Amino acid sequence: MNLPKHLQILLLLLIVFSCKNEQKSVIEDINKEEFPAEMVEFVPYNANPVFKGTGIDTWDKQIRERGYIIYEDSIYKMWYTGYKGDDTVTKYLGYATSGDGINWTRYAKNPIFSEKWTEDMCVIKNKGKFYMFAEGRNDVAHSLVSDDGINWQEEGDLKIQAVDGKTIPGPYGTPTVWIENGKWYLFYERNDEAIWLAESNDHKNWINVHDEPVIKTGPEKYDAGAVAANQVVRYKGRYYIYYHASSDPMASSTEWTSNVAVSTDLIHWVKFPKNPIVRGDHSSPITVFDGKGYRLYTMHPQVFLYLQNKN
Repeated sequence: MNLPKHLQILLLLLIVFSCKNEQKSVIEDINKEEFPAEMVEFVPYNANPVFKGTGIDTWDKQIRERGYIIYEDSIYKMWYTGYKGDDTVTKYLGYATSGDGINWTRYAKNPIFSEKWTEDMCVIKNKGKFYMFAEGRNDVAHSLVSDDGINWQEEGDLKIQAVDGKTIPGPYGTPTVWIENGKWYLFYERNDEAIWLAESNDHKNWINVHDEPVIKTGPEKYDAGAVAANQVVRYKGRYYIYYHASSDPMASSTEWTSNVAVSTDLIHWVKFPKNPIVRGDHSSPITVFDGKGYRLYTMHPQVFLYLQNKN
């Protein structure tokens, strides 16, 4: 049966539309599998911020950069950077605890480490010890070790080599560490231009897995100007990296956002198509698993809490 021309065109359009909808559905299913809601969909707590600088004449009048939170023995433990004055003032390490992750108590003997500029820290526990990787002055990354998370011993600046063994000149910023099968992995940025990956057997001497970045800026506008890793989480066989980014870090009006990407090997990453997951100049995101589910904290310039979206 020969259909009139206008009906043929209509049928063709219906077929094309159906194919596009089917393709869109497949993409959405892939995204739901790779980016499950519990890892990417969060809503702000209704009484933010949950922690901030004192605002008075104390060593932590202001806080900044990435702090870090671990949930252990039913206690939320937070390490944060405090300072007063301008950006050139030495940054010290503070500690606070909470029973609910909302109401925080500063440690009575803060700052807990003041021997060296310490900010933008990552804290990881391995074989009963706490390890901290942080920025020092001029974004020179260094490491510290502790038995209790309060008394820290400086271990020195990190040393990173290219694949051929040649030392890579610093700075190395926003050090983010992951441990798996006895191997230490370090994600780091250089002037926020990209994210590189290095590995180590002793957490002090590092060599690049590849000399090319594992996460680059762009192509979308939200992270076209700068990227820096904050935390790696493994969930249902995949790795999720939470990172902060900006479209143009040199512009005073630019906001820093919180974002996420997924990988199966720590090297090849796919950015969440709906990034940023948090806007409004709330950056340095980390997630905390409380035994039931994940919650998200953004650490800069104040600590904001985001809970899982149950809708």
